[in-house]
Amino acid sequence: MTTDTRISNPRILITGGAGFIGSRLAAALSTAATVTVFDNFHPQVHDGNPENRDRLARHAITVIEGDIRDAAAVADAVARTRPQIIYHLAAETGTGQSFDLVTRYNDVNVMGTAYLIDAIRAHAPDLTRVVLAGSRSVYGEGACVDAEGRPTPAVERLDADLARGDFAPKDRAGRALTPVPTDATCVVAPASIYASTKLMQEYLLSQAFWGSDIAVGILRLQNVYGPGQSLNNPYTGVLSIFTRQIVEGKTLNIYEDGEITRDFVLVDDVVAAFAAMGLVPRMPREIIDIGSGEPATILDVARRLLGLLGVPQDRYTITGAYRPGDIRYAVADITRARDALGWQPSKSLGQGLEALVDWSSETMAVAGAGQEA
Repeated sequence: MTTDTRISNPRILITGGAGFIGSRLAAALSTAATVTVFDNFHPQVHDGNPENRDRLARHAITVIEGDIRDAAAVADAVARTRPQIIYHLAAETGTGQSFDLVTRYNDVNVMGTAYLIDAIRAHAPDLTRVVLAGSRSVYGEGACVDAEGRPTPAVERLDADLARGDFAPKDRAGRALTPVPTDATCVVAPASIYASTKLMQEYLLSQAFWGSDIAVGILRLQNVYGPGQSLNNPYTGVLSIFTRQIVEGKTLNIYEDGEITRDFVLVDDVVAAFAAMGLVPRMPREIIDIGSGEPATILDVARRLLGLLGVPQDRYTITGAYRPGDIRYAVADITRARDALGWQPSKSLGQGLEALVDWSSETMAVAGAGQEA
């Protein structure tokens, strides 16, 4: 089902709009829309990344500084901008951190979304679309098949199995399964607090506007990376974390057996998907998965980064360690994105890694020179 709610030169509000994805999306949309961003500029995300705010200034984008946990601030932002399209990107991210900061993740992701809904109902009479930055984490282990190739749900991996080095997804009977690319036909089964809060965002928005003309679109993102991703945030962006550690001369610690598999999608391609979702003539109601569609193991990308940075290929340790809520295999089936949005990734992982390494090396060199001065 699709809904034709396209308007020309729309007023757009982007929550979390000064971040890695949001600032680029704001800039991309500013040529065809009046864009305002709402962001709290949390130090964990923004320290060391002045270029995101600079990008907003270069494109003359209005910035409202406020916290999604502040209901009054959210209501004021919506009332001031009277948006016709809202992109909801404000969220706490990071599986590992969510295990320790349960209240914070729920306050930001769940209650923040509830405050946004209240604000929309009270102050956004012209709103036609809400686009949510969802997460593939809601699938848990995601789509799998059994030994006969039949689709079979995987259960959350057991601590006892992980502790003895058995990392494979399994069915309820304990039989090993083979992971396959996942799309929104897969049953959701969040395996972390972060994932549960992201799924609740989907539920809240999907249920909040029943009977209205507001269309809700959801993009479930795989691992987004690229130039400009925080080099300082230890909880998100494994490629950025690895790059910084390599430049600093550290040995990379790789979890499990190195064969954890991820789908890395370049930030520019993600921005293009968001722009399409908001401005396409008929916005899909179906949930859409956004990724490269190509699997890459953590060990493989670590070796590729070491090579690009001219560092010996053996500067890593496979630790066997594991984290609660981590999943084994995450790769998107992007068929629906191609069919509904006309979208597909424009850059290969190799091209993206080269761009990330070039940017990271230059950024860290400038930072180092500044500290020496």
